[in-house]
Amino acid sequence: METMEEDIKPLISKGKPKGGLRTLPFILGSQGFEKMASFGLMPNMVLYLTRVFRMDVAAATNVIMLWSAATYLMPIIGAFLADSFVGRYPTIAFGTVVNVLGTLLFWLTTMIPQLSPSCDQITKSCSSATAAQLAFLYVSFGLMAIGAGGVRASSLAFGMDQLKNNNAGIRENYFNWTYAITTMAILVGMTVLVYLQENLGWKVGFGVPVVLMLISMVSFLLGSSFYVKLEVKGNVMSNCAQVVVASCKNRHLNLPPYFSDGMYYSENDSAMFMPSDKLRFLNKACLIKNPQEDLTQDGRAKNPWSLCTVQQVEALKSLIKIIPIWISGMIMSVNMSQGSLFILQAYSMDRHITPDFQIPAGSIGTFLIFSAIFWIFFYDRIIIPLASKVRGQPTRLRVKQKMGIGLFAVCLSIASLAIVEGVRRQLAIEEGFQDHPEGVVSMSVLWLLPRQFLDGFAEVFFGVGQNEFYITELPQSMSSIASCLPGLGNSGSHLISSIILSIIDKVTKAGGGVSWVSSNINQGHLDYYCWVIFGIMVLNVLYFLYCSKAYGPCKGEKNEGQDEGHC
Repeated sequence: METMEEDIKPLISKGKPKGGLRTLPFILGSQGFEKMASFGLMPNMVLYLTRVFRMDVAAATNVIMLWSAATYLMPIIGAFLADSFVGRYPTIAFGTVVNVLGTLLFWLTTMIPQLSPSCDQITKSCSSATAAQLAFLYVSFGLMAIGAGGVRASSLAFGMDQLKNNNAGIRENYFNWTYAITTMAILVGMTVLVYLQENLGWKVGFGVPVVLMLISMVSFLLGSSFYVKLEVKGNVMSNCAQVVVASCKNRHLNLPPYFSDGMYYSENDSAMFMPSDKLRFLNKACLIKNPQEDLTQDGRAKNPWSLCTVQQVEALKSLIKIIPIWISGMIMSVNMSQGSLFILQAYSMDRHITPDFQIPAGSIGTFLIFSAIFWIFFYDRIIIPLASKVRGQPTRLRVKQKMGIGLFAVCLSIASLAIVEGVRRQLAIEEGFQDHPEGVVSMSVLWLLPRQFLDGFAEVFFGVGQNEFYITELPQSMSSIASCLPGLGNSGSHLISSIILSIIDKVTKAGGGVSWVSSNINQGHLDYYCWVIFGIMVLNVLYFLYCSKAYGPCKGEKNEGQDEGHC
């Protein structure tokens, strides 16, 4: 990557060239501190809501899932605004400011007694949260979700804007190491911040993220004079809508056997760029019926809702084609969105590493981060060089291969968790903790590590792979949207998880039974719940294999070698 900077040329400035490697510390620093703060808030949130705001476990878990869903949904809205109207730089800058405001308001719920339920020190009875207190809490959650939407909407694509040399190897290295740096930031958030919350209290533990969000904002804004800031090329979604409308208007037309003539191209399109055969109905949108009626004297379309460019048609096709594979990523993330429930599981296990030190329950997810960092390094620095040396040519796994491997790892992950939970629950009953969910069983929390190790593996292969897949397959005008599709999938997965949780809770406690996701996990059956998720993950692998085959070759795969053909 050291040779990239000399290839950057000014895009909107006539002065000193902008962009290059010097901009990445500002961009990655902003991303890192934002992730550190956000993920540092998440692990103990279920404890904060149940202990301070007096919610039951199911209600608190649903609140967290809905907040997470909003956090992952907002970036796609931010990406649409960035690509269509305001640009990537203003979107990220706005997000950093709103992030500071949201975390500040949330911190105030720990600092101002009137903003959280009170307890009588004599009778030890506590009141429930009032509507005003909940409203203030939810506003802070909403602002943090909006802020995350701004920062995460375009950060990855904005970094790509700074690097003109964009071949497959450099692109994969950029994705891998961006993922590694933000992952390390998450690791710090899930260890140091969680430790502060458990040992110094909520006021300090939730105050530090405010400072981190402030640093994130300052870090990004300091690099403003160095950034390449690409101009907005138009309303992406409007362009897609125009293709749909124009196709319907021209539905009565017959497509010619060859597209060498009669197609409408923009000024920047090459006439050699032919519409693809897939989704042929949409090709009617760029078919010129009558040049005198459809085009102006300078060759432009008189009505863009009746005649679209080949580029517009292919952009919409690209977006439609990736949706089935995107759905598989959303379903895969259902496994990853179960963290709040399993904090309670870790809390009931022996977390001592030494006689004097025990792992905070909220930090158990850090082992996933360690696993992800290990696999990034192992794949990029050991497996790839070794495979290339053995084959005598540059060798990398294709993107869809990496994604499939990650999905299979998720199945093994949730199966291991179900087995461990079954053993833990039985041991809790044998040790007399059936009616005492806060009792600690004589089973080490390290039995949860196989799940963390496999989830880290899956995140590296599927998580990094899908980012590269979306950005590679979608046109550059949709880069922000492409980089936000994984987050949109995570949003959908949290909604799906919330629905699954609510259905299982309602069905299993019907007729006076004990819910599988009971607040007392020793009476519930989290192991059965895990096996349900396992079944969904197995079906998802089969679905992905079908969609991957139906998708066909990716861009460049037919004409380029293994090192460049990346699908």
